[in-house]
Amino acid sequence: MDFLPVFLNIKNKTCLVVGGGEVATRKVMLLLQAGARVSVVSPELHTELQNYLSLGKINYYAEYFQLKHLQSISLVIAATNDRAINLQVSEAAQQRHIPVNVVDDPDLCTFIMPSIVDRSPLMIAISSGGQSPVLARLLRAQLETKIPVAYARLASIAGQFRQRVQQHFEHPEKRRIFWEKTLQGPFVEMILAGQDNAAQDYLLQSLRQEKNEPPQGEVYLVGAGPGNPDLLTFRAMRLMQQADVVVYDRLVSPAILDMVRRDATRIYAGKERNHHTLKQESINQLLVRLAQEGKRVLRLKGGDPFIFGRGGEEIETLTSHHIPFQVVPGITAASGVAAYAGIPLTHRDYAQSCIFVTGHLKNNSIDLDWPFLVRPNQTIVIYMGLLGLPLLCQNLISHGLSHNTPAAIIQQGTTQQQKIVTGTLQTLPGLAATANLTPPTLIIVGEVVKLHQNLAWFEPGKDTSRIDIIALNQKN
Repeated sequence: MDFLPVFLNIKNKTCLVVGGGEVATRKVMLLLQAGARVSVVSPELHTELQNYLSLGKINYYAEYFQLKHLQSISLVIAATNDRAINLQVSEAAQQRHIPVNVVDDPDLCTFIMPSIVDRSPLMIAISSGGQSPVLARLLRAQLETKIPVAYARLASIAGQFRQRVQQHFEHPEKRRIFWEKTLQGPFVEMILAGQDNAAQDYLLQSLRQEKNEPPQGEVYLVGAGPGNPDLLTFRAMRLMQQADVVVYDRLVSPAILDMVRRDATRIYAGKERNHHTLKQESINQLLVRLAQEGKRVLRLKGGDPFIFGRGGEEIETLTSHHIPFQVVPGITAASGVAAYAGIPLTHRDYAQSCIFVTGHLKNNSIDLDWPFLVRPNQTIVIYMGLLGLPLLCQNLISHGLSHNTPAAIIQQGTTQQQKIVTGTLQTLPGLAATANLTPPTLIIVGEVVKLHQNLAWFEPGKDTSRIDIIALNQKN
């Protein structure tokens, strides 16, 4: 986050605009809409600013900028076409701790002007941090078409009832639940239809029917997918915004965690190899305790909660304590990572079945059904197998697979940090070590790995993260 998004109250505050052209005119209009008293400093004035002056809407100094113009000023915007003047304004304002914006020059700004969707009192600000104003404007245009103008009335009517709702519910969580339910139901449809009086009657009736009692806790067991936020389900996103507390694992990417409701309490459950911040039994009991306190608990897991996620154990505990819960499937790493690596898990010419296993080491060994794994025309997907990769490959070879069987290991699949190493059962351990891979990784073994060369479509950053093993072998 390069800038802290804030909304300033400048009603009846004196703001200064340095410049008198078309760009300055737009800034003056915006400040006036926000209720500011505006002073303009410029040797010349745009025609529209002259009209504002004749109507008494602005104060005007027909001269170049001077330090005296900053006296008793709450905010400054420099909008001249002379960078030397803009720099002078910026430095002078910053020395006096006055917020300053220099149009189209983020390096000289202490705040930037966003694109705005105005449904007052509902306001949406969109910013690219000064990097791409056109992109921000295009996003604003999309939002303008998707957010009805009636949302201004919706926000205003909700605001009129805010104090009454606060008085009705003793528990803040119950207030939030009430508003979440209300703002997704018939109340909104009535406002959109212009039936404001009926909407207010409905809201009042709904409030009377709600009891002032502690909220009932619930647990949301949500699969966060393989790492890319775009692969979250709609239902996962909705529950992530409702939760009071989130209990998350190491495999949940920071980008996905950022999409959880910002004021939700975050509890890290660890789940790293040989280092669990919380043991599974402790996590189970934590979910129960939080739900019994009336919290809506988001249990956020990488991939899918029912595929090597121990989600079944958690809901067994919840069931035994009569805790309500919901389960939201996620895209498991096997399907998501394989797709982004261009490796189909099944293919008519190469594999008619696919099996998922874990590659956890226990006492320096891996206990798997090796004869079952080495069946022909089958793809093997191995979760959590980076540390045991040499042993995995050795066992697959010793139990019947050819040492030339294609194999791949993918680090942080589906994300911009994706790194792919392909080779054979014989060469993959050494190549993975050379690539300095770190968890999370996924291993794919089988003839389908051959397709990666032609089907790989996701090339994050066009960097060297994708390693072509054929080329490496040729060099050797």
